[in-house]
Parts: sequence; C-alpha cells; structure tokens
Amino acid sequence: MIETLANPSALADRLRERIGREGPMTFCDWMRAALYDQDDGYYSGGRAKWGREGDYRTSPERSGLFAATFAGYFSRLYGKLGSPSKWTLLECGAGGGHFAEGVLRTLQSSYPEVFAATSYVVDEVSAHSRSLAGQRLHAFADRVEFKTVGEVEIESGVVFSNELLDAFPVHRIIRQDGKLREFYVTLGPSGDFEWQIGDPDPGVSVYLDEYFAELAIQLEEGQIAEVSLETENWLRTVANKLGRGFVVTVDYGAFAETLLSKEEGTLRGFRAHQFVDDLLARPGEHDLTTTVNWSFVKAAGARLGLRVVEFERQDKFLLAAGFLEQLEVQTRQCETEAERLRVTTAAREMILPDGMASHFQVLVQEKIRSEPPA
Repeated sequence: MIETLANPSALADRLRERIGREGPMTFCDWMRAALYDQDDGYYSGGRAKWGREGDYRTSPERSGLFAATFAGYFSRLYGKLGSPSKWTLLECGAGGGHFAEGVLRTLQSSYPEVFAATSYVVDEVSAHSRSLAGQRLHAFADRVEFKTVGEVEIESGVVFSNELLDAFPVHRIIRQDGKLREFYVTLGPSGDFEWQIGDPDPGVSVYLDEYFAELAIQLEEGQIAEVSLETENWLRTVANKLGRGFVVTVDYGAFAETLLSKEEGTLRGFRAHQFVDDLLARPGEHDLTTTVNWSFVKAAGARLGLRVVEFERQDKFLLAAGFLEQLEVQTRQCETEAERLRVTTAAREMILPDGMASHFQVLVQEKIRSEPPA
C-alpha cells in the first residue's frame, strides 16, 4: 500500500505563516523543515519514497548483495578490533531496515561468531520507516534497538550510513559584490516561495571564512556553494559516542576543487525519479539533496580523531570486499531462472564501470583518539 501525505499543503502553509511572522528564513532552515518536519517533512511524513512508485531507490533496496557484501566487510573490521565478545553496528538513516536485515541474515548464516557478538542499533528519523524496519527485523528483535546516535555509547563497533550526508540541510552561499552572502526564502506578492539574498546568518557568518580557507577555495563573483554545518556536527557526535571502531560512510560526492568549480552549486530536487524544476515549490513533497564534499568530511573527521583508512569508488570497493563471492552464494540459492536473472541484473547495475555505483564512494574512517575534542 502506498501512503501519501494527508494534507500536502499543511507544511507550506506553516512555512508561510512563519515567514510572515518572523521574516525571511535561511534556506538551511527551510530545507530542514521541508525534509524533516515531524508531521509533513519529506522524510517524516509517511510518503512512499522507495521503489517504482517512489522518488528514488538506494542500493539496499535494489539488491541484497549490497548488505551481504558489507556484512563480510564488517566481519573483517570485527577481527581488526580484536574480535570482542560484544560490539555494536549502528546504522544512521536506516530507512525501512533493508540493509539491517541483509547484514544480520548474512552474519547469522556466514559469520556466526560475529553475529553472536552483534548488537544492531537503528537510527531513523521517520516514525513510518521505523515501523517498517521493526516489522522487517522482527526475527532479530533480541539484538536490535531503535535509538539515535546521540543516545548510545559504543565501546567497540561500526557506525554506518548510506546516502545520509547528502540529505543534511545546507546553507547556500554566494559571492556578491566581493562579499559572501546567503540565500534566504521569502514570500512573493502571490504568496509563492521565492529566493532572497542577504547577509549571512550570524550562526554561519563566523564559520564561512574558516570553511573556505580550510579547503583553499575562494568563490568567484556570482558563484554559489553549499556549506553543511550539519556534517561536522554529526561527525562530532559520532566521534564522541564511538569508543573504538570505524565510521563507514557511503554517498555520492566529490572533492572540493571539483564541487566548488560549479557556478550554480549542486543543490537539486527529485520527485518520481525526475528532477524538480522549482526547488521551493511544494515543500515536503520532493527530495532535496546536495553532493557531499569529501574534502570537508575528511578534514572535519581528522580534527575529531577519525583517520581515513580507505576511500574508494563504490563499485571498486564492493568488488574488493567480496561482492562476486556473495553473488555466487546468492545465485546458488536461486530456485528459478527468473530469480537468478533478477540477482544477476541487479549485480551488473552495481558493478558496471558506468553503472549507478560508479557515482558513489565509500569512506572508511577509524577512531584513533579516545577523547575527541568537544
């Protein structure tokens, strides 16, 4: 059954009221509401976002091979941590639990020692998705918890995310008349949402010069870039909660010199697998995303005690992590030729040089300090 928003205009009305009452809001605040509003946000309102009827499909929804391959990789990280009697896998942005189910089933069948030691924590903002995940993971209820990363203490383990950082709210910055300025959202004469450029919000203003200096980038006149303060805040929380272990981040991104060569930035919206022309229209009804700045993620992680141990294109990472071996296992388990065809078709999509996975990267960071800076 496909669920839809009960009142798709409710969020837009509340945002109009807020702007009318308080004045223009930063795009960062507007994006946060559009995606994460508790009742009507894109990720929180119970809409169907996966599969043909939704707006996108992530790798775990496309094929169980993704989770199975990572399960094998996690088992190797478990060994590097000294095979502890207890450890934690924390998945941030877990959606409906497809990845968690695949990992736990593979660990149970192929890595029983690791499975016996594993506690799995699901961090998911959407109540609807948490409900789906709870149903999907019912068989593993004795070792699955639903908590946020801020609510756990991980003595030893892995923090995993897939397509999480690209959905963090961002500040849109432009150089105008030689100064760094910020995009706001206001109301036009007809009540439609419109862009407005003003001085940066005080909360981000003190950070901007440091941000661009660290990346050795200076915006040209009229050039737009996105700045994600949420990324460093999330990494700081992860680093503080992880005693020892690894942070495994899967997303689509690029280095700063590539990203900041784009004149219009990388902000875009998707609905029903199509680009959205007006990003401000119908908030809560389409996805909003930006390309991850890997230069910044690595630099911020280093400040927080997270050392890069691996960074690779996703297709190459999967092949090195045992993807073909998992493909062989799953094809042997197929009972019909139709099932075998589905498995192999999904596999090709994930490892072909010009396929989906070639546009994604996998970053693995190791916690190297016991007490990261506050």
